[in-house]
Amino acid sequence: MKFVKTEDLKAGMRLAKPIYNKNGVLLYDRNSTLTLPGINSVRNFGLIGIYILEPAEPIPPFSREDMEFEQCQTVYMFQLREVMQFISQRKPVDDIYRLTEDILKRYSALDHRVNFNQNLRSASDFMYKHAISTALLTAMITSRLGYSHEKQQILVTAALLYDYGYLYGQKHLERGQDMSQFDRDALQKALEKGIEQMYVYKSTNELFSKAITLMSTYIYSFNPSRALTPEPEIAQMIRVLRVADDFDRMTGMEIGHEPESELLAMRRLMSDPDNYPPAIVSALAQSIHIVPVSANVDLSTGDKGIVLVENTVDFLHPVVLRLSNNRIYDLSDPAAAAKLQIVDIMKTMDNRISVDEDTLKQFVADDRLKKLTADFRRKLAPAEARKITMEPQAVDTLL
Repeated sequence: MKFVKTEDLKAGMRLAKPIYNKNGVLLYDRNSTLTLPGINSVRNFGLIGIYILEPAEPIPPFSREDMEFEQCQTVYMFQLREVMQFISQRKPVDDIYRLTEDILKRYSALDHRVNFNQNLRSASDFMYKHAISTALLTAMITSRLGYSHEKQQILVTAALLYDYGYLYGQKHLERGQDMSQFDRDALQKALEKGIEQMYVYKSTNELFSKAITLMSTYIYSFNPSRALTPEPEIAQMIRVLRVADDFDRMTGMEIGHEPESELLAMRRLMSDPDNYPPAIVSALAQSIHIVPVSANVDLSTGDKGIVLVENTVDFLHPVVLRLSNNRIYDLSDPAAAAKLQIVDIMKTMDNRISVDEDTLKQFVADDRLKKLTADFRRKLAPAEARKITMEPQAVDTLL
């Protein structure tokens, strides 16, 4: 799989990922062969490029849920772009409430983890794609923390709109990794300008007013000369927003920027409990797959492994097949964990988990592995039950 810029696309290339229109209608499915009209459509969509399969490359794994997740991201991006255009024109923004509610309806009631796949971002669409990803993470995290629906509405609305000011800092975003301190200062001013432009909406809706208060407090927290002292409830919500915001920045795919894996990003969050409270980071880990089944992993022994059973309580300690000796290690066992640890996850070019299905198939039907899997899940059950029954009030005290 390779990324090809729009201007370099040629007829006959095969798509590695589907392309949807702004209404979520599938225009080109995976493995579709590009035609000249198709290339023109890609250009008209404003896409900077797309992922293309190599001539003999098979289609990578892509579940129905993954497809729906990507479809929703596309639809939400177009809806958010329209809302931001209305804000720039001082028009009513009732659509933001419908967008917030749809995100909460789809992603705050999940009873399982999702694959948090992100789309490639350019300076021109970074703001929209980052905002959508942050909002989706915020919806899932607040659900795990047992937040009220109103608090979720405030947080998701803030996640969607807090970086509106990037519209005024486009040229600085384009510098990417070469961004200077001058560029960062200019972006901070742009964000503050964006927040101030939204003050006109504070009297239109109580929920929106609270979201603007949250956004402004969060944005000004990065400017010591204008930092505000938030009320406890706002301070708590800022911590949630910061975890979702920074995790997406660390793992997001941008031109000229190599994203961190979810594992490395989680380690960074866990190493700074003052800025990223453990309860919120834990809620994030319960919402998305960090070290899922079939992930190819780099081991501390210098070789590779494949995750055979995900650890739903402690993602760092799953059951792993070590490829160099074909031995299986239950890393939740301290003795096994003392011998090897997971260093990082191997990812494909479009930031999806790298899967070695042929190797994995050799072991899934093995009776010993079935017994080990059953024993492993029984061992996890008590800890999972404790997480499920934890009262929201108890979680709040950890924030």
